[in-house]
Amino acid sequence: MDNKKLISFVIPCFNEEGNVLDISNAIIKLFDNELSKYNYEIVFIDNDSKDNTRPIIRELCKNNKNIKAIFNVKNFGQFNSPYYGILNATGDAIVSIACDFQEPVEMIPKFVEAWEAGYKIAIGVRKTSTDNFIFRFFKKIYYDLIKKFSNVEQIKMFTGFGLYDKEFIDILRKLDDPTPFFRGLVAELGYKIKQIPFEQGKRTKGKSSNNFYTLYDAAMLSFTSYTKIGLRFATFLGAIASTISLIIAIIYLILKLLYWDRFPAGMIPVLIGMLFLGSIQILFIGIIGEYVLAINQRTMNRPLVVEEERINF
Repeated sequence: MDNKKLISFVIPCFNEEGNVLDISNAIIKLFDNELSKYNYEIVFIDNDSKDNTRPIIRELCKNNKNIKAIFNVKNFGQFNSPYYGILNATGDAIVSIACDFQEPVEMIPKFVEAWEAGYKIAIGVRKTSTDNFIFRFFKKIYYDLIKKFSNVEQIKMFTGFGLYDKEFIDILRKLDDPTPFFRGLVAELGYKIKQIPFEQGKRTKGKSSNNFYTLYDAAMLSFTSYTKIGLRFATFLGAIASTISLIIAIIYLILKLLYWDRFPAGMIPVLIGMLFLGSIQILFIGIIGEYVLAINQRTMNRPLVVEEERINF
């Protein structure tokens, strides 16, 4: 009887025809050598790729029953699809890894070593950022705000790449969260985490689907999930602006009463005040809208993904 522990790999895919074969071969080679005392399971979850990713995965599944696949009926986004794949993995430990080799397979033995040492979670943290100056600037502001105004400090330079014990995954299965932010949950749920730094590699083949919108989506999901600062800021600044406007109005009235003939009652101060308060209101309606959107998504009780097909399960 085989008593080897099972390590599952969850690999989300979207238009990765150039990488799925290479990443599966790299993982299998790892288990033929350094991790030979473990069994492996590779779960590809495809987010409605438009290239030859699915035919290649089908062929891999046909030739190796340890390779499994979940095909989504459509693209369910960068959060739901990998999270769903993690929930459907069956290993004693689950490794989440990108398909593009920017997260090195060579890190896996280090994760396993930390896991065997007692850590329920072992994650890879990038040493340096590969983003341009503008993205780095906004990310710094984002992390500083989260750190200052949330009781859950997000892990910098962490994308979800890591190994997670099945005990942690069992907790995720009980959450029933229709809009999960996996990186936030890893930081939130209290397990001792082993952080292992690594140098991010270059994408070997294909093109990344990340852009400003996807990064903004991730930031706002975390922001609305783990802070109240947006709503509190709107309340406080609104109160301050109203107080200042009231003081200016009283001063304006007093000056007009004291210097009736010499103090003209023009429209410019009124217009400036209206534009100032109007811009603040529009800004805060947008902030409140983000929170309302997050609440709306959580109350609709939609499935994480809808499957079109699964193979080798």
